[in-house]
Amino acid sequence: MVSILIIEDEKDIVEALEYNLKKEGFKVSQANDGRSGLKIAREKLPDLILLDLMLPQIDGTEVCKILKSESKTATTPIIMLTAKSSEIDKVVGLEIGADDYVTKPFSMRELIARIKAILKRYVKSDQNIKKPYFKFPNLEIDIEKHEVKVDGKQIELTAKEFALLQYLAENKGKAISRSKLLDTVWGIEVAIETRTVDVHVKRLREKLGKKGGKYISTLRGIGYKFVE
Repeated sequence: MVSILIIEDEKDIVEALEYNLKKEGFKVSQANDGRSGLKIAREKLPDLILLDLMLPQIDGTEVCKILKSESKTATTPIIMLTAKSSEIDKVVGLEIGADDYVTKPFSMRELIARIKAILKRYVKSDQNIKKPYFKFPNLEIDIEKHEVKVDGKQIELTAKEFALLQYLAENKGKAISRSKLLDTVWGIEVAIETRTVDVHVKRLREKLGKKGGKYISTLRGIGYKFVE
């Protein structure tokens, strides 16, 4: 049974979410503050997390950052639930690793559709991995171990940085547009600036250094390409 963790401090919202999610056949657990949400996420390893932005003790942004930085929860999809609706808030949420962003008040039917779409995409991407391992001069990418090495030294990447590098490597030699990367790596089709991709590529290159970052080529006005 697919498990979903709700990290939300508004009791009415939690009750509505729990009722509707259980009706859809999901197993549900809950936490009403950031600290306990982290604890439960680490212990139960849910298949998806619904995370409120404004939380007591540790806010949702920090919770998301922490979960995406830890190996056990790095690939767990996270949907942000928040009353903030400005574009910059959405960009920040997506840049720190959230997979989707839902503004309160939201349609329960739409939220459940988004949950199912994200879960389906994660299963589909697991089934369609072309290779479990890539090796290039100076650069190694181990998909199964979720590890990247440059000249034998392991490089720490966030979940989104790793997913971005993996997708580019799997499509070596192909021109990939920014919108395609947003749709595939972030799994979103919303009107946010494509600078989200540029920011992640910049950070990825910095972490990989000259020897690893050289494989990611910028295509002016188009996007990026993985080249040898």
